[in-house]
Amino acid sequence: MPENGETAPLLGEGIPNLARTGNLERETPADRRRRLATIRAVVYTVLTVVFVVALASVLFLWDKITGVVGHLPKDPEKAALYILNNAPVIDGHIDLPILVRSAFANNISAIDLEKPFAGHVDIPRLRKGKVGGFFWSVYTDCPHAGSEGEDFLNATWSVRDTLEQIDIARLLVQKYPNTFAWTLKSSDIKAAIGRGQIASLLGVEGGHQLGNSIQVLRTYYDLGVRYVTLTHACHNAFADSCGIFEDPKPYHGGLSKLGYALIDEMNRIGMLVDLSHTSDATAKQAIKYSKAPVIWSHSSARAVHDVPRNVPDDILKFIGFGQGQTDAVVMVNFAPFFVAEPGKADVKAVADHVDHIAKVAGKRHVGLGSDFDGIGEVPVGLEDVSKYPALVAELYRRGWNAFDLAGVTGGNLLRVMEGAERVAAQMQKAGIPPAATKYDKRTDL
Repeated sequence: MPENGETAPLLGEGIPNLARTGNLERETPADRRRRLATIRAVVYTVLTVVFVVALASVLFLWDKITGVVGHLPKDPEKAALYILNNAPVIDGHIDLPILVRSAFANNISAIDLEKPFAGHVDIPRLRKGKVGGFFWSVYTDCPHAGSEGEDFLNATWSVRDTLEQIDIARLLVQKYPNTFAWTLKSSDIKAAIGRGQIASLLGVEGGHQLGNSIQVLRTYYDLGVRYVTLTHACHNAFADSCGIFEDPKPYHGGLSKLGYALIDEMNRIGMLVDLSHTSDATAKQAIKYSKAPVIWSHSSARAVHDVPRNVPDDILKFIGFGQGQTDAVVMVNFAPFFVAEPGKADVKAVADHVDHIAKVAGKRHVGLGSDFDGIGEVPVGLEDVSKYPALVAELYRRGWNAFDLAGVTGGNLLRVMEGAERVAAQMQKAGIPPAATKYDKRTDL
């Protein structure tokens, strides 16, 4: 691929053939100028078509992409805006609903997102940051240690609280219909962005929010949830977590029997499997087992900053299109603790994670999952959702071209979503029935 939008020779024999259409030895200076002008016009036209078609293939074939032609601006900030105007950000993880819960007791009437708002997200900043869509994380805390009992059977309020988080997100989308669009499929996202709206999807951030029940998974899907993170910072009946600050003692050794059944059903209905927060064993087992592409909705690279929440290289190497690999996208988290040593988290440090994941897994397997409104501190230069252009500009300075940047901002995530949707359609067409697997520790069924 050409770098930084620079065009490479693509026409082969076309130009020499065009030049041989007359007797070059006898042509006058005026004839030569006309001939060269003709050649330049043909070259520009063909390269423009090639550029548009190639970029459109990355950018989901939006009709509006036909406006992207020629060379990108040399100035990184201008180039970033040029790219984002046609390939806006689709962030894998934003925690606005939990901010509304904790600060406003779930009362959406008490907030106005059209004005400057507490936290990292409001409509003016979303527009300034060229955001085309994001997953609203519908998060609830892990139960207090030990409160669920050894077998995760003691009742908690996690399902109730999740339903309230879903309600917050849906009501906010409805409150601002000119800004947000409720979206359920990859095609819905493209259509919403084409209309100038911000595509809005839901992600459940932890298997503890399922109440040990695959039936609850299906109910969440019907309510609009399109990914479930297998764990948060706690083990659950489905899988082991990596914790936050250090690895906890394994409980299942990765996925439980119920966890494998959960992935089967997620594949069948088209729910993305999210491996952020999972233990390395869980992630390895899940990426090998899942029939559909998987995601890390908000995780960075462990080789760049060594914390359990980041993805190690031996797992990144499972990602790809080759034999024994699975398509996936790792969406880089902006939380300073996961990015760099204290005081060193900035836009360049975040770009280091993007670069490393691209180096190991490939540029088609990295995206953005900021964790905005779910993190207390932010990197310098990436203080809120208005700052995505700064990261795109930094990557552009490092030699990333328009095609690959369009993948990072959202194209790679959409490809993975489309892959999961295809697998679900195939499984349903094959007549695979809904999973009826129950947690083997339950005694009420």
